[in-house]
Amino acid sequence: MTERWHIDIEGIVQGVGFRPTVYRLALTLRLAGWVLNDSNGVQIEIEGAAEILHRFSAQLQAELPPLAVISKLQTSRIPPQYESTFSIRHSEQHQQTAAQIAPDSDVCPDCLKELFDPQDRRYHYPFINCTNCGPRYSIITSIPYDRSNTTMASFAMCPVCLGEYQDPTSRRFHAQPNACPDCGPQLALLDHNGDLQPGDPLEGASEYLRQGKILAIKGVGGFHLAVDASNDSAVAELRRRKNRDEKPFALMDYDLERIAAYAVVGPYEKKLLQSPERPIVLLKQKQPHSLSPLLAPRNNYFAVMLPSTPLHYLLLEQQPTLVMTSGNISDEPIAFEEDDARQRLASITDYFLTHNRPIYIRCDDSIARVMADKPLLLRRSRGFVPRALKLPGQQPNILALGAELKNSFCLTRDNQAFLSQHIGDLKNLETLQSLRSGINHLKQLLEWQPQVIACDLHPDYLSTAYANEQQELPVVQVQHHHAHLASGMAENGITDLCIGVIFDGIGYGADGHIWGGEFLVGNLGSYQRVGHFAYLPLPGGDAASKQPWRMAVSALAHCYGEEIPQLPFLADIPPSALKLVRQMIRQRINSPLTSSCGRLFDAVAALVGLRNEINYEGQAALELEMAVPQQPDFQPYPYTIQSEAELFIFDPSVTLKAIVADLQGQISAGSISGRFHVTLAHMLCDICQRIRNQRGINRVVLSGGVFQNRLLTELAVSLLKPREFEVFTHSLVPPNDGGIALGQAVVAGHLAQGASSLPIKG
Repeated sequence: MTERWHIDIEGIVQGVGFRPTVYRLALTLRLAGWVLNDSNGVQIEIEGAAEILHRFSAQLQAELPPLAVISKLQTSRIPPQYESTFSIRHSEQHQQTAAQIAPDSDVCPDCLKELFDPQDRRYHYPFINCTNCGPRYSIITSIPYDRSNTTMASFAMCPVCLGEYQDPTSRRFHAQPNACPDCGPQLALLDHNGDLQPGDPLEGASEYLRQGKILAIKGVGGFHLAVDASNDSAVAELRRRKNRDEKPFALMDYDLERIAAYAVVGPYEKKLLQSPERPIVLLKQKQPHSLSPLLAPRNNYFAVMLPSTPLHYLLLEQQPTLVMTSGNISDEPIAFEEDDARQRLASITDYFLTHNRPIYIRCDDSIARVMADKPLLLRRSRGFVPRALKLPGQQPNILALGAELKNSFCLTRDNQAFLSQHIGDLKNLETLQSLRSGINHLKQLLEWQPQVIACDLHPDYLSTAYANEQQELPVVQVQHHHAHLASGMAENGITDLCIGVIFDGIGYGADGHIWGGEFLVGNLGSYQRVGHFAYLPLPGGDAASKQPWRMAVSALAHCYGEEIPQLPFLADIPPSALKLVRQMIRQRINSPLTSSCGRLFDAVAALVGLRNEINYEGQAALELEMAVPQQPDFQPYPYTIQSEAELFIFDPSVTLKAIVADLQGQISAGSISGRFHVTLAHMLCDICQRIRNQRGINRVVLSGGVFQNRLLTELAVSLLKPREFEVFTHSLVPPNDGGIALGQAVVAGHLAQGASSLPIKG
């Protein structure tokens, strides 16, 4: 019996070869009907015998194109029309948009084969792509995803490319960036003044890199700055010009075989490196190696990625390992527009390897590492954005503005969250403008308007000011650490009460102090603080975040009062500065109280002589982790947990005094760091056990930037799980402030649905 089905599909189903897959499958099964793109995704009407239609539906979902993701599939039976053919129809535009855009993707194996085939017409063409790979999010200007709505609109296809584009059997059928050397974008090599260089741009760029020059290379989501990673003087000059003293540089290499010469590539790291998202992956260094020691000072890891564009493959085919770092000056957003890049990067780069395909929206590289045998995103950006995250329940339209550091924003609709690309540290007008642009772009793509704005509780953040400018909308201010908890819950699909262990640097607390070592009990709508690290003065406020010795002195004063022990790290501090800081602590002058776990890491890093001042956020804590010897087997230091007003307080005094005793006994910094990590893990587990005894809650969510620390996280999980806790960590959402917008969004959404009115701020 003949049936006709109407199928509505939502998800990442546009520009990824979905319609050709439907078409080919329908022809194979001899079914009639049509398929088209619309503003919500894809519509199909399919007609034939009922059992064949069921086979069609099952095969379609099992044999998706590589970049396609189905988030919703709804089938309804309609009257047969007794057609005899199947066709692909033109796109339709509806009022409300639910279509999802595919992220930018790596070069697929078929395109890569053609790229290096001398007989292929796209041989060595740096913009080769098809429906299974290439730029997506960074070039789209509006929905539906048609060529006219991308930055490829100005490139008219030649007859051969147009034939591929119109052929449903071709893998380039409706590949919107489709092009070839005759009709598509072209490379250009310019000097830092913008003057065009003669000769082949690719050969010229390769030669300049071999000479130790710094190049700005236009990628998919913005410009990279590149130098030969084995050239000490070139790396040093890039650091000087970029104003980046010690923060590790990202590397790019041609294949896994080359990477394996200087870094350990395990099976999980291999899978991450080779994924279509092409993130930067943290890999353990091998010793010895031939790369510059200036790439990652005092760090045991390299940050490495494989090529993500055909241009990168062509550059690296005959080129050694390259530094491939974001094209910006420190603290500014990555450059992505031609004129802006030439102006902002002219003082850094010697030459520009660029092209005439515009980037519509900047999108920096994603960063990941493997932790507890699963991937952990430290920065969620190119390759992952704007892929939706599934939420535990339905949401109103929330715009969440994220935190100040590692800013990203989040839009929610129904049961989906769209977490933005990495914006940067929201400390200047350039980054604020990048936030505004990103919000406007995603709103336009989704044809979406917010009903509620969510932001941090801190009154002085630029994001808070932006929220208060939107006077027509209610604003919900979400406490920083509750947002971390909610982010971890949302990613793991949890709605019930949980214990939240939230360790980070700083976050504005509900009591006006600076929180950061927190034990919460809460859900998506509310929380209670049930434990925290003892408060210590933060002498100089933000200055203490940049000078860990200040926290070390504060910690010693907390333990010993006025008679602090004379430890070696104090010898490097000017007496006048030390005297001033001790006076600030004593008199509580510009010394807000903090319970921050991150600042305690800073204090210990300074105490053991690793780092008195830092050059980038989190450096002291990272170097403290790096100092721990391989395969640590350490006993915890003694520690105390006090009960005060129904709160469990971890007072580090006993632990710190034991550390001082080890220092005076000339125990190594690595051994002290190992014991310190183990102590925190045992203390964390101890407090969770006490909370469970009181509250009967068995689920623990670990979140906050400190849980980027692999050693601490894996120690904590290894202690909690044998005690039959259910432990939840992050994977697709960063545990740091890059994931906090998701938590803000679900908290605000819960409050919007559960309250008759919302508090208006500002």
